Amino acid sequence: MARPRSPEATVAAVDLGASSGRVMIGLVRPDHLSIAEAHRFPNTPILVRETLRWDILSMYRGVLDGIRAAARHASDLDSIGIDTWAVDYGLLDADGVLLGNPVHYRDRRTDGVMAKVLDTVPAHELYKTTGIQQLPINTIYQLSAAIGTAQLQAAHTLLMIPDLLAYWLTGEVGAEATNASTTQLYDVTAQAWAFDLIQQLGIPEHIFPELRQPGSRIGQLLPSVVDQTRLESSPLVTAVGSHDTASAVVGVPARGQRFAYISCGTWSLVGLELDRPVLTEESRLANFTNEGGVDGRIRYLRNVMGLWLLQESIRTWESTGDSIDLTSLLREAASVPPFTALVDPDEPVFLPPGDMPSRIVDTCRASGQPTPGSPPEVVRCILDSLAVAFRRTIRQAQQLSDHEIDKVHVVGGGARNSLLCQLTADACGLPVLAGPVEAAALGNILVQARSLAAIDGSLDALRALIADTQEIRRYEPFGDEAAWEAAESRIYR
Repeated sequence: MARPRSPEATVAAVDLGASSGRVMIGLVRPDHLSIAEAHRFPNTPILVRETLRWDILSMYRGVLDGIRAAARHASDLDSIGIDTWAVDYGLLDADGVLLGNPVHYRDRRTDGVMAKVLDTVPAHELYKTTGIQQLPINTIYQLSAAIGTAQLQAAHTLLMIPDLLAYWLTGEVGAEATNASTTQLYDVTAQAWAFDLIQQLGIPEHIFPELRQPGSRIGQLLPSVVDQTRLESSPLVTAVGSHDTASAVVGVPARGQRFAYISCGTWSLVGLELDRPVLTEESRLANFTNEGGVDGRIRYLRNVMGLWLLQESIRTWESTGDSIDLTSLLREAASVPPFTALVDPDEPVFLPPGDMPSRIVDTCRASGQPTPGSPPEVVRCILDSLAVAFRRTIRQAQQLSDHEIDKVHVVGGGARNSLLCQLTADACGLPVLAGPVEAAALGNILVQARSLAAIDGSLDALRALIADTQEIRRYEPFGDEAAWEAAESRIYR
């Protein structure tokens, strides 16, 4: 029997990033989309006996507090959806109890593990199956590092972070497909766990739960959760694109298919949306990834070390007692001569937390460049370097996929950075459309609303609703193509 159409949906989007979490309320009708923040909380990892871990219970408390805050705004919530970053996971024992706080992807336990895995499964075979970019943070290397540990031996179930939080809310176990696709243990063509690969690596097969698709029903909130959050009824928890980039790409306000996206936050995910994966050897050597998207789309992209460099630089300056006003800092950085100093933002030296300005200075000195001596000079170095990296990635993606574009959408926190958006337009020679900032939450909300039959249609229809209701700022390209070409050559010799 068909479910009766609802005239509107009120939903909560739990959107967790690597440094903070937020719970947003969305009200959706066929011609209306509004969003409001109910609660925001920090997400701070902690070093315990030389292992960097997520404080998952604090994170869960933030989610409960956020749902409680959402209930004060809209007591009759229809649904809740959760998206987070990728690759990290929790392990449950046979009783469903979490076996320790999940390890942070920036932990050093995966140092050297990639080479050992590739001795067992050659890189070209791994890519042919999974289509995933080689990064030491990937789940495949985290689990390979854990082989032989008491924790993995005791594990009954592996849950990615959004699936773990959904399990605590509902008691239901499963693995949402877009996040599973990032593990490098997922067959991107078959859209299933790659059990032959998993067995070959000696990772226990039984820990991988059944996959579920965005838009599917996970379950109702447990009675104890309803009591804690003071809701008047028990809403659904709905699977969304639980990898935050999958939700963010739904939230790109594109019209048509000729667009690139940059989901720009701590990381920048730079790429195209395709109908099928690109699994060529050229694509592997260029280190592009094929991640699952909503409605079976492929997110063909490369990770670029995004605003992490700026965030860590500001943290370093503030730790010494300096007061940093980002608006003023960006204004001063805009006056610094372009291309004075450039770095490859994906150099491994920039991955761990620490004194980022000193690392940037040391990298510039080692390459014979002038060293940035002031915060504005460091910031200009970072933003010029990111814009060059975006340019290179977008051009390579078009070439490797044979998919031309005529605009670039910047969503996420980076959409607020007007200097970075203008530099990106200049570097790519294409218009940049910046916004919405809360693209991941909006994509999360729209997938829930469509599942509830408050709206219908394809991704194009969902995106049209965003374009019609959200603020988007346009940046036209200026600048010298030859200068950007020379800057790219300096970084990527």
